[in-house]
Amino acid sequence: MLLDLILWFCFFQMAQLRMRWLYIFLLVLGVLCLYFSMYTLTPLKEEPFIFKKEIGNFLQVPEIDCKHNPPFLVLLVTSSHKQVVARMAIRTTWGRERVVKGRRIKTFFLLGATPTEEETRVVAQEGQQHRDIIQKDFVDTYVNLTLKTMMGIEWVHHFCPEASFVMKTDSDMFINIYYLTELLLKKNRTTRFFTGFLKMNEFPIRKKVNKWFVSKYVYPWDKYPPFCSGTGYVFSSDVASQVYNVSESVPFIKLEDVFVGLCLEKLNIKLEELHSEQTFFPEGLQFSPCRFKKIVACHFIKPPVLLTYWQALESTLEEECPAV
Repeated sequence: MLLDLILWFCFFQMAQLRMRWLYIFLLVLGVLCLYFSMYTLTPLKEEPFIFKKEIGNFLQVPEIDCKHNPPFLVLLVTSSHKQVVARMAIRTTWGRERVVKGRRIKTFFLLGATPTEEETRVVAQEGQQHRDIIQKDFVDTYVNLTLKTMMGIEWVHHFCPEASFVMKTDSDMFINIYYLTELLLKKNRTTRFFTGFLKMNEFPIRKKVNKWFVSKYVYPWDKYPPFCSGTGYVFSSDVASQVYNVSESVPFIKLEDVFVGLCLEKLNIKLEELHSEQTFFPEGLQFSPCRFKKIVACHFIKPPVLLTYWQALESTLEEECPAV
């Protein structure tokens, strides 16, 4: 009996000792895994979120003599290779080169690389025909929208800094370039000017299923800086160069309007209203010729509707509208 008790006690001690050594082993292993993961993986995780100003090579750059004949307003329209119909509708409506109140307006489309050789050939032919496509060799996806927008800003910085104003907008927009030109001339601001639909109190969306989800790793702060809706914003051309130059020093984020807002915050450029009345409508607006005479931008406009709206607007430009 005594012998059995001694054997049981020895076995219990040995078991406890084994458990201690196993615990120590697992603890050391966990610390080593944590150390090596931090040491080896952090650079790989951080690298995609460091924006490089010169990322990608230009595949298409339209010819324009901005030094001798600078446009008053350059419209940069984000597009994709499949949106041929939308581009054609814009070219025949608000995107057609024209002179408004003596000021020249030019429109260019921003595209990334196409996925197939055939599509690459088709886009190249379109660019040669219309001379209005700016394109780089990054993959053309929604998550690269910041790259696409910054490509347009880089193009203005390098090739057309003499323009007075720049507007970045999307391919499903109605832009009243007549009223926009009128308001810009009245505003009479030529430097450090940025306007659009102001978003002054926006917060990151943390739900992964949401299109605009941003993780705390990518953006750890609880609130976004002031920014303008990416559906359409306007700025003096000097801002393009300033944003381009500061872009590598702010956190990269896939939401291009927020990324530009971060750049503006770094530059201490304040957002301004273009008019005392709302003129930018990112959520859309019911059409009437008189109503659309006094707006700058309206979202969710499909190509056939754009053609109809534009014809109605231009045919009534000289008509008086009843006072509201």
